[in-house]
Amino acid sequence: MLQIIAMGGGGFSMETDNSRLVRYVLAQAAAAHPKVCFLAQASGDSASYIDKFYDAFAALSCIPAHLSLFNPHTADISGFLAEQDVIYVGGGNTKSMLALWREWGLDTILRHAAQNGAVLAGLSAGAICWFENGLTDSIPGPLSALRCLGYLPGSCSPHYDGEAERRPAYQKMIATGALAAGYAFDDGAAGHFVDGALKGVVSSRPSAKGYYVERVNDTARETVLPTRYLSAT
Repeated sequence: MLQIIAMGGGGFSMETDNSRLVRYVLAQAAAAHPKVCFLAQASGDSASYIDKFYDAFAALSCIPAHLSLFNPHTADISGFLAEQDVIYVGGGNTKSMLALWREWGLDTILRHAAQNGAVLAGLSAGAICWFENGLTDSIPGPLSALRCLGYLPGSCSPHYDGEAERRPAYQKMIATGALAAGYAFDDGAAGHFVDGALKGVVSSRPSAKGYYVERVNDTARETVLPTRYLSAT
């Protein structure tokens, strides 16, 4: 079972007083006390971002670790990631992150880890990276389409309600065919995909939703997806 949890925004870096999404991710792992590895390449392996990860996950029932590709602690990256129950990807520059991943072989290593039971999760860059394409701000200027890993079919946009230009840009690109039909997630909403199909949408905020956007007669049609608000426990 290949599990991917794509968050539009939220998690430990955006919701310091709200751990609902993080706890949901951990609950999907097979282990009761899962090993969790943070990948922060989209932020250039930001030390402050990594510190935030450890601060947040130290309070949870898990074993946190991180993998740097600028200063890796092991030559056996494949073996290290194969030991993880959850691999959590942070936000930042998706284009640069994917270039680095491809150079180090993570584009295939992560798929193998997921096929062996690891839960793949992340927000923003860590959400769109799993799809065929994503709507990104990685390149200066207008939002643009980016080729991603293709673990999931179609396209994705994060921050659907958090950044004013996201919704119109995503809909325009789908209407023109620049992006394939796909999923958009508000900050605080996450799509849980199992074996390539959407299992459901959950949220850490009562108003946060997930959406499916498709091309119909050269226009974009947006459908609000049923979204389950997570309890505080």
